[in-house]
Amino acid sequence: MRVLADENMPFVQELFGEWAEVITRPGRQLQAADLHDIDALLVRSVTHVNEALLSDARRLSFVGTATIGCDHIDTHLLQQRGIVFASAPGCNKVAVGDYVLAALLRIATHKNWQLKDKTLAVVGAGNTGSEVARRAEGLGMRVWRCDPPRADAGASGLVDYAQALTADVISFHVPITHEGPYATHHLLNAQHIARLNEHQVLINACRGDAWDNQTLLARQQGEKPLTLVMDVWEHEPRLLAELVPHVLIATPHIAGYSLEGKARGTFALYRALCQHIGQPERHSLSDLLPPPGVRAVSLQAAPEQHRLEQLVRLVYDIELDDRRFRRGLASGHAGFFDQLRKEYAERRELGSLLLSDGWVDARLGFKTLASAADNH
Repeated sequence: MRVLADENMPFVQELFGEWAEVITRPGRQLQAADLHDIDALLVRSVTHVNEALLSDARRLSFVGTATIGCDHIDTHLLQQRGIVFASAPGCNKVAVGDYVLAALLRIATHKNWQLKDKTLAVVGAGNTGSEVARRAEGLGMRVWRCDPPRADAGASGLVDYAQALTADVISFHVPITHEGPYATHHLLNAQHIARLNEHQVLINACRGDAWDNQTLLARQQGEKPLTLVMDVWEHEPRLLAELVPHVLIATPHIAGYSLEGKARGTFALYRALCQHIGQPERHSLSDLLPPPGVRAVSLQAAPEQHRLEQLVRLVYDIELDDRRFRRGLASGHAGFFDQLRKEYAERRELGSLLLSDGWVDARLGFKTLASAADNH
């Protein structure tokens, strides 16, 4: 069979190459003609799988997205055509948790905060939002979870959106929907932006269209700007360049880009396609991952906040991503956004680093001997 995959998906040749012809293309540039004689299509969030793309896909029987969200896939169309669909829910939640944890520690240094004295609201309490909440609780923060669809379905322990917008830090983890009672397009709109106070922090590591970027720019150019962390932008890969200088941490939609997260996404589609065609699985996720650069650190005491930031940076330095983003934007190269994503350096998750037992809260995501034993 012939498998067409986004060129930025890792391990496709290793997983599928034994029994399929694997072709890779830039995901944002896929066209209908590319699918003429393709049996399985593997994409990421930059590819919109719709009527136009599938107009010449006569052999296509399987579509998989190596992402949590599915808003870029016309699932109804796939169902109509009898095309099997698979996604990878939760594949990069750990990586996003790492990203937000790194951002929180950078924010704390910037604002001279003790995070244990602050409140974080997670807007969207699904797989990724729950992972972010777990990290914040590991820091000692008071965490509010906001998820109107879950609240209306009877879930307890949630706050409404109005209360969430009063937290010290507000982190967004929602899919993009444009219609209905839970539409998230411009969930953060002009009215909400105007009511926020200048001491608050906003983090967006979900979808750029969840925030009204133009109105945010106007707010940032005023006398009482907010502190912003933006991994996603309206109209990617184009973005409102004037907003970037007013953002504390700016990155090119890479919050979920850990090597482990990418591997989980590809592996989830490998398992689904094997099941679809009756092919036995011959690989495991652990087969794909190389050893980390730093395996272990021995602690003699519980690290204070600034030491914890150093431990995180040992594995993932969010400021390096920020600097690369700003250099790319300053270069004037029109394709810098996608180029940064394509050439993104190998990044491991915090769980690749083994720490001494007992000194660090397990919710922060590092590996300990106890947690390693739990996974076996």
